[in-house]
Amino acid sequence: MTTNCIRVALVGYGLAGRFFHAPLIARTPGMEITSIVTANPERRAEASRDFPDARLAATFDDVIPGAADLDLLVIASPNKFHAPQAAAALDAGLHVVVDKPFATSSRDCRRLIDLSREKKRLLTVFQNRRFDNDFLTVEKLLEDGSLSPVLRFESRFERYRPAVDPNKWRESGSIEDGAGLLFDLQSHLIDQACLLFGKPESVYAEIRNTRPGATASDDTFVALTFAGGVSAHLWANVISARRAPRFRVLALNGTFEKYGLDPQEEALRSGAHPGDPGWGIEPDELAGTLTRGEDGAQMTIKSEPGCYERFYELTAEAIRTGGKPPVDPEAALLTIEIIEAAMKSAAGRAAVRTVAVS
Repeated sequence: MTTNCIRVALVGYGLAGRFFHAPLIARTPGMEITSIVTANPERRAEASRDFPDARLAATFDDVIPGAADLDLLVIASPNKFHAPQAAAALDAGLHVVVDKPFATSSRDCRRLIDLSREKKRLLTVFQNRRFDNDFLTVEKLLEDGSLSPVLRFESRFERYRPAVDPNKWRESGSIEDGAGLLFDLQSHLIDQACLLFGKPESVYAEIRNTRPGATASDDTFVALTFAGGVSAHLWANVISARRAPRFRVLALNGTFEKYGLDPQEEALRSGAHPGDPGWGIEPDELAGTLTRGEDGAQMTIKSEPGCYERFYELTAEAIRTGGKPPVDPEAALLTIEIIEAAMKSAAGRAAVRTVAVS
């Protein structure tokens, strides 16, 4: 371990912990995973192989007594544990990264923000899709005026899983567990839309459990209306055998359309890491198309490189300097407030005109 190294405890070694957080932390200069929490025997074996020098703990409670030997706790456990584990870590004097969603209620989010300020510790949320190649490209097109003014922003995460897996809590759990696509993929779509356009003035949503035996949302639509008339239409579902565009942005001076997914998740799942040749670069055939409004001329727009590693680079910098985290927890709170408004809208089959301020 190097001097001034940020010592990290990683809670959870499932999909999020093993394939997202662990490789990104391991490739961040000045960060080291020194503890991993997982009770699953197979995952413990994987963690031991991947990080032979890390201490393995079976439960979260096994880690907190050793907080003096840690600097940062990363929470990649099931959603229902995010708030209590983050609170315990902050109470113990640790900086905290919480995997999305921040928590399962806006009330819990506000309590965590207040606690982080009281303890003077960094608190941030892993909204890694801010660093997707396609989103960075849309962001650039808005910033340089290639799309202006934006009238409608369409964004989708669509997959095809026609059968419910009863062994996965995300598919078979309850709202209280934070299960379903509203807390999962929609939290990314909502975060991206608000990063571009601010706080919405109204929320409308349709939330369904469509597959046989589904107890958690698997087909969701959220519409956000922003000041100035911009509307964001956001879809997340697992019933699309054929995908619609990942992004479609309509502006008075043109339209941008983009298919395909950022390549970083698949790369991480296959064992690749930031810094590997081609990291964050998609095939040329997945480039987006910008159609000019005046003459209909089409331009191929090569995507910006994706860079999930920036999240932990910025986190490390914020811990060392006391600066801003990569994701403001207030922004992550807004996402949960919108999710709550979406549930209210879907239940009442009507738009919710304002997002509650906690």
